[in-house]
Amino acid sequence: GDQLVFFDLRVRENVGVARFKVEAKSGKHQASQEIEIQVRNPNPYITEIQKGTVEKGAKQTFAYEPVGMTGTNSVVLEVSSLPPINLGERLEYLIHYPYGCIEQTLSSGFPQLYVDQVLDLPEKLKAQVPKNVQATVDRLKRFQTSQGGFAYWPGDNEINQWSNTYAGHFLLEARELGYNVPSNMIDRWKKYQKKIAQTWDPAQFEAGLYSRQNDELSQAYRLYTLALAKDPELGAMNRLREQRNLSDVAKWRLAAAYALTGQAEVARQIVQGASMAVADYRELSYTFGSALRDKAMILETLSQMGDKDKAIEMVQVLSEELSGNRWLSTQTIAYSLLAIGKYAGAFDFAKNVAFSYQVAGGAKANAGSERPVLQIELPPDARSVELTNTAGGLLYTQLIRRGQPLVGDQSSAADNLRLEVVYKTTDGRVVDPGQLAQGTDFLAEVTVTHPGAPYSFYYEEMALDQIFPSGWEILNTRMDNLELFNNTTRPEYEDIRDDRVYTFFDIGAGRSQTYRVRLNAAYQGRYYLPGVSCAAMYDHRIHAHQPGRWVEVVSPQ
Repeated sequence: GDQLVFFDLRVRENVGVARFKVEAKSGKHQASQEIEIQVRNPNPYITEIQKGTVEKGAKQTFAYEPVGMTGTNSVVLEVSSLPPINLGERLEYLIHYPYGCIEQTLSSGFPQLYVDQVLDLPEKLKAQVPKNVQATVDRLKRFQTSQGGFAYWPGDNEINQWSNTYAGHFLLEARELGYNVPSNMIDRWKKYQKKIAQTWDPAQFEAGLYSRQNDELSQAYRLYTLALAKDPELGAMNRLREQRNLSDVAKWRLAAAYALTGQAEVARQIVQGASMAVADYRELSYTFGSALRDKAMILETLSQMGDKDKAIEMVQVLSEELSGNRWLSTQTIAYSLLAIGKYAGAFDFAKNVAFSYQVAGGAKANAGSERPVLQIELPPDARSVELTNTAGGLLYTQLIRRGQPLVGDQSSAADNLRLEVVYKTTDGRVVDPGQLAQGTDFLAEVTVTHPGAPYSFYYEEMALDQIFPSGWEILNTRMDNLELFNNTTRPEYEDIRDDRVYTFFDIGAGRSQTYRVRLNAAYQGRYYLPGVSCAAMYDHRIHAHQPGRWVEVVSPQ
């Protein structure tokens, strides 16, 4: 008869496809089978950067160790004639950002429209970037509502005003650059956009200066996109222009709209005396704004109006922020890279880079580009690289190392947010997930608490990340009526994938909200359970994290 044999199999600390062969013999009979299994690492990528400058004719050496597991790590040498903007790291962050709301979908695709103005694209990116942009266009169809505007989440019917304008802006620019954008998609959006522009009333936002300023910016951006669509709402533009105490940021965006209609002199009059300084702020929702995002929008206007001197000044400001280690939101990064790409395309300046480089044990090679940024991929195990500046001036250098660690973040954090994670049986008893019998159904229960101090404002656009080991299976409870789920907080949106659940919600000051995922201990073995994290997507000062651990699924008794 049949007999079931269990055995342990240890995989290397390397991702990829593992192949092994099983042979069985009984007397004269023999059978064999070759099996492939995918070895993956669920932990997030980490990036480490070494920075420097090298004068004309001078040499520079970077010594390095690869980051992360073999098969996940990469090393890139980035050389630039522009002040550093962390282009490689920032673009990677956007492209691999895990969530799928419309703002983040757009922020991944938008900078790629103009990245070739800044970066001499490697061969693999030359083919990949157009595919990424077209995929962004295609994904937007899932967000468009019956009214023509765009929602924040796919399938939702409520239009998000800033995201709607951001989406139209992207579609118009993509169409202009030759991408396949359905005309009906833009026509429906434009019809909705014109209706909102015509009926916009500033009186409803008189409750506070902060909200009024952001709504003025939202209307100015709306009018800008209609001008970009060659269907300007001149009456609404004139009404906004006459608005008392119009904010400087809104003036810059409105000026860009007038410039698009051929009224360059009016555009200059609007921003005459307007400041390019923006008070520091971060907005959790609505326009997803920050001071740096607004400065990037001003840079876009300066490039459009041909004001090279002020544009260079603003590029320096953006460079200082982008080259630092400060956390920046997807909206801020995307608009900054977009604006710098447009700046690079709008003005003539010494953009070329030229240098020679040599990795340890390798031959010397020459490299150069007419674009301001050039990236060279290096072998992770080379351990060092020396470069010589053969260009006509100062070059900015970065060595970018990226990879997935074997074990995830083992630290815990509670920054203006509290996170409690427990595991329970289906009848509500607390259980240790460190060792579970195969076939056990259980729950992951996460309680998120807004402490109410020092921040008493409503936390919006929160994201809870739970990634589960491959020995556990997620049981989709949307169709279940398990009693324990009756007091689970209903999220704004939930994205359930094969090995992870992303939960999105808002939470008020002093409130606690509980989210549950039903699981099954499906496959015997020892696995790594990544940590649980929760953060405000547009303000990382609000963040909590619980560390990961090793878990086992054992034979049932």
